[in-house]
Amino acid sequence: MTEILDILLSANFWAAALRIATPLIFGVIGALICERAGVLNLGIEGIFTAGAMAGWMAVWLGAGLWGGVFVAACAGALFGLIHAILTVPLGLSQHVSGIGVTLFATSLSYFIYRTALPDVSSPPRIDAFQPLDIPVLSELPFIGPALFQQTPLTFLALFLVVATAYVLYRTPLGLAIRAVGDNPSAVESQGLSVYAIRIGTVVAGSAIMALGGAFLTMSAFDAFFFGMVNGRGWICIALTVFASWRPGKALIGALLFGAFDAFQVRLQTEVGSFIPGQVFLMMPYLLSIAALIVVARRADYPRALLVPYFRGQR
Repeated sequence: MTEILDILLSANFWAAALRIATPLIFGVIGALICERAGVLNLGIEGIFTAGAMAGWMAVWLGAGLWGGVFVAACAGALFGLIHAILTVPLGLSQHVSGIGVTLFATSLSYFIYRTALPDVSSPPRIDAFQPLDIPVLSELPFIGPALFQQTPLTFLALFLVVATAYVLYRTPLGLAIRAVGDNPSAVESQGLSVYAIRIGTVVAGSAIMALGGAFLTMSAFDAFFFGMVNGRGWICIALTVFASWRPGKALIGALLFGAFDAFQVRLQTEVGSFIPGQVFLMMPYLLSIAALIVVARRADYPRALLVPYFRGQR
């Protein structure tokens, strides 16, 4: 018990939890934006992979770190546009389209990587984002090393949480997005285009999702390798339900998963000789499932989620 308390009260533990949670924050905010407009985007896993590869490749070719972030967002937006066209005006199954986008984006990313680097046995390294050392704030006890010694992409993720909450609940655009996800016919009766709002929202959400992949290759690591996304996209879909489609709760859910993951790594070093390692690897997922079961029953989901809409429909 003493060892557990030491872990939980460590600033380094919470710094690691926030670092692990950062790609999930990007992913869950992107998924939340899409689903608030009534479109489930199961292409998130492939969009993560495409963002990771595109951002890393751009930096490796000399675009610079922020240039790589921009390229990753553009790659995500492109796959989001494909998904939006298939599901919004054409009204195809959002499940099937999303899985197709995941398979297409993942396979295309691996193909481009192998085509560009056919003879490379280990991926080339780039100069990734480094943690910032913010004067005064980084020197605060506990909160300084936990929060104010992160890389720029972590601060960007936290900013997007605040910005998304503001747009959704404090602006006419946010009201239109939420209305499209609940009652699209009412939106059309006000002279607004349901198609334009849904397509634009899916493209924007997908661009944010791709930043989660970019974080992996440009901040958490310094290279792209196969399998690095490792199911994070699917976790984000579950976290969206856990968050009841609210940005603040989405941040809490991502941080909880990051804390579970960081905790199992540290706990494994303490008692790993007595318990099989696979038990520790399961812990974050089992705890997330338990939290999802508790919260999902009370989740206030968008009423038009997964429901295709056609002009003139009542």
